[in-house]
Formats: sequence, C-alpha cells, structure tokens
Amino acid sequence: MDFYWIKTNKLIKRLFSNQVWDLPNTEKKIYLTFDDGPTPEATEWVLSVLKKHDVKATFFCIGDNVRKYPELFHKVLSEGHAIGNHTYNHLQGWKTTNKLYLENIRLCEEEISRKIDDIKLYEEKEKKEKSGNGNPNGIPHKITGLFRPPYGKIKPSQSALLRKKGYKIIMWDVLSADFDQKVSPESCLQNVVKNTAQGSIIVFHDSKKAFRNIEYALPKAIEILKGKGFQFATID
Repeated sequence: MDFYWIKTNKLIKRLFSNQVWDLPNTEKKIYLTFDDGPTPEATEWVLSVLKKHDVKATFFCIGDNVRKYPELFHKVLSEGHAIGNHTYNHLQGWKTTNKLYLENIRLCEEEISRKIDDIKLYEEKEKKEKSGNGNPNGIPHKITGLFRPPYGKIKPSQSALLRKKGYKIIMWDVLSADFDQKVSPESCLQNVVKNTAQGSIIVFHDSKKAFRNIEYALPKAIEILKGKGFQFATID
C-alpha cells in the first residue's frame, strides 16, 4: 500500500456509497477493527488490552491464519468479539480475477465455519460432561456476513457480486497506518485520536509487522477516546 488516506476522503465515500465507510449513530459509538489475524505475535496481546479496557472489536481474519491458529480464533470469539472475512490468502482485488477472488473468499468462509463447528462440538462435549446436557450458549455460532478487502482494493464488479451474496463490504473512516514502518508509534496514535468522530470505523492490524506501533498506540488510543466519551461497539 503506497498511498493512503488516514481520514477517508468524503468524495471516495460518495463514489463508493454501497460500501460501508462509517456507521452514523446518536450514541457516540465508534468501531475498532483489526485486520490480518489471528497471529501469535499480536492477537493474544490485543485481546488482553481489549479485555483490560472492557472493549469489544471486530476482527477481519485471514482464512489461512484461522486454519493455522485455531486456539487464537476461538479466543477472539469466546471473548465476545465479532469476526469478518479478509480472504483466505490476503488477495489484492485489483490484481485478481473475479472468479479467483470470490473462490478465495469462499475458502475463508468455509474455514471460519469449520472452526466454529469445531468450537460448538467442543462446547457441547464440555457441557455434557459438566452438567449432563449439551446446550452451548457462550459463542454465537454463525458464519460472518462481513467482508473487508485486503489493502482496501476491490473492483466494483467484485463488490457487486459479494453484495449480491449477502456480504456487507466494510471499509473504514480512520486508518491508523500501524502497518507502515515509516510511521512512528506516536504518529500512529495521533492518526487515530485526531481523526476519530462519532460513527468512525478505525483500522488497526493484529500482525507482527504492526506490533511495534500498536503496542504503543492501542492502549493509549482506547484511554483517550474513552476519555472523550466514545463507546466502542462491534459491527453487526
């Protein structure tokens, strides 16, 4: 990603209004999101920060990472966070045929569904052993209808096909730029706190590359934004 806006340009929002850039509301709600996980280098730490501050977020997961790190994926769900599809292999839509792109998204959806089924079976077994009945109610077992394109790059034709299948294309209003090694941790923090407004969708990454920046910026951003009266919510 060479050029990017920290605060998404209003013209872009209008041109691609069939994609979700922010979520206007009357309750000072904002939406914290994390891309590219789960990863052992960052996701567990992110979850610990969110738990400490009693914040729920939405995680856009790469299917292959869900396959490799099922325990982390389970933890994201069990702690009450929402999940979204981020393709199976982090594909760049502009450089990918529609057929391959949709197939990769389907693979991610299937991986997420498979892992949720595994969790459901585990919970049923645990509850039967402890109480004699199998009625799991801890994790909402459903396939996500949220999709975020890697790099934010998706063809209009791809977007239309996904929306026809029932997906919501979730973009963003504020980009932390945590992935950019040229961006300092303090700049990452300021990118978020100076640009967040009511209804903003904020992007961080729970990835190894972003960890230097999020380790500094994420806890401070949560504290500052809470201090401004914002409430954190998940994307439905």
